[in-house]
Amino acid sequence: MRILVVDDQPLNCTLLKTMLEQQNYLVELASNGQQALEKLNEHSIDIVLLDVMMPVMDGFETAPLIKQQAGDVYLPIIFITALEDHQSFEKCLEVGGDDFIHKPFDKIILSAKIKAHARTRRLSQEANRQKKELEYHYNQTEREHEIVEHIFSNALSQQKNFPNICDFHLSPASMFNGDMFLMAQSPLGGFYCLLGDFTGHGLAAAVGALPASRIFYAMVAKGMAVSDIAYELNNALAELLPGHMFCAAAIIELSESGRSVSAWLGGIPDIYLIDKSGEVIKTLESQHMALGILEADEFERNIVHFEVNDAHRLVMATDGIVETESKQGEMFGEERLKATLASRSNIGTEDIIAQVHQFSGHSEQQDDLSIAIINCVANPLVINSEVSYSQLPFDFHVVLNAEQMKRNDPILELVNMLSTVEGVDNHRSNIFLLLSEAYNNALDHGVLGLDSEIKNQEDGFFIFYQMREEALAKLQAAQIEINANYEPQHQHIRFTITDSGTGFHVKEDSTASLCQEHGRGVGLLNEIAHSVSYNETGNCVELIYSLNNNPYIS
Repeated sequence: MRILVVDDQPLNCTLLKTMLEQQNYLVELASNGQQALEKLNEHSIDIVLLDVMMPVMDGFETAPLIKQQAGDVYLPIIFITALEDHQSFEKCLEVGGDDFIHKPFDKIILSAKIKAHARTRRLSQEANRQKKELEYHYNQTEREHEIVEHIFSNALSQQKNFPNICDFHLSPASMFNGDMFLMAQSPLGGFYCLLGDFTGHGLAAAVGALPASRIFYAMVAKGMAVSDIAYELNNALAELLPGHMFCAAAIIELSESGRSVSAWLGGIPDIYLIDKSGEVIKTLESQHMALGILEADEFERNIVHFEVNDAHRLVMATDGIVETESKQGEMFGEERLKATLASRSNIGTEDIIAQVHQFSGHSEQQDDLSIAIINCVANPLVINSEVSYSQLPFDFHVVLNAEQMKRNDPILELVNMLSTVEGVDNHRSNIFLLLSEAYNNALDHGVLGLDSEIKNQEDGFFIFYQMREEALAKLQAAQIEINANYEPQHQHIRFTITDSGTGFHVKEDSTASLCQEHGRGVGLLNEIAHSVSYNETGNCVELIYSLNNNPYIS
């Protein structure tokens, strides 16, 4: 430790120097304030013993300049004074002095004061070192955040707005957030969106958004089905994320005509289908576990299909909305969200977020707030380009028995086979929906004899699929036959799906009655297919899908 003694009396300097060196301190000497400042520039001084009365620059003038030169680190100044009046003591402290010692010097008192101030200086030096380290790391982190934010912005640059269809709001709780909302249009004109909520908050939660967005945009551009997108996202996130992280998600496809919706829901809060006034028409509950949890062979592809019209709106939100707390600790909750939706016609997301903030008392946001409202309106394609289709006809024929129905969902495999035909891959999503709905109708209603009206009950979907699993487990003798015939001259594919069930009475009037009476999703089939027809017994449906009615968009 180095001590600077500043005194114009040589005897005092010699005495102090001797006393301090006996205690193994390094000592520098100065005869006035100006020399003291020069010594501070030349050496690293730890304590200053400063006389009050000196020529050139006295102690009162010198002390503030010493403190200024020391900066943020504590440099103790102990005044050496023969003055006894209180006014002088006060002035010593006012100009920057930290302590004082009277002449003549008491060796023990001087030693104690030096040791005490030395400890304080060491603490100050350590605090200053840590402060600089924190500033360095903070600046590094800020720089890294700027870089990552730039990468995120570029990675999500494919995002396009669809103001007529979608109104959405994302309020992150921090710079990076675990919520993401993606939108895109498929080659067939369908509007796709994904609302995801990763475990946790901040950058750690946001890292999954990069691969997820790339997969989503790439698969929508290829016209892949909602279930395919969910499957690929799950596999990618299962490999990428640590075991304690996952992504609750809703993946939605609204058809080009705006008349049908397909949805995969995993771990996300309930989704509401509402009318223009905000009244809830249908509640969609998550059927699956969140993305990134199950292995590929455990993953469930089942999706929900339902018909809509231009008076319908689809509302989905992450749990940050319903779990927002008031100052009294009460949650916003689902019932309050539904009441907010019905509070005004055609309510927007900004109005909902304002209600959430008002409920919270405008306290600090604890979670990401994300909500989207999808208007079920048509979104026709404008730009078309020619697509080349295979000129070779083909047929395939598949017959499934009871055991195969229990173990396999054949539709994905059949669609994969069809997608190898030139030009057909552009229609993959529509063909998947068409065959999936027709096959599930044949299995659920034809073979298993289940009634779709069950789904209209409270917890109806859960009850229906529980009954389905039980009936499927007991199934002994049954058969579903699937035929596909491609006719290149007409550019259409003819599908027939025949089940071994008892069928139903087919009325001549319309498919509307079929949909109402039998719950077979005929409206969805008519939405996608060029034509839909049943045999007399009602256990065989023929679907003609036209390739040239759904041109590819470049």
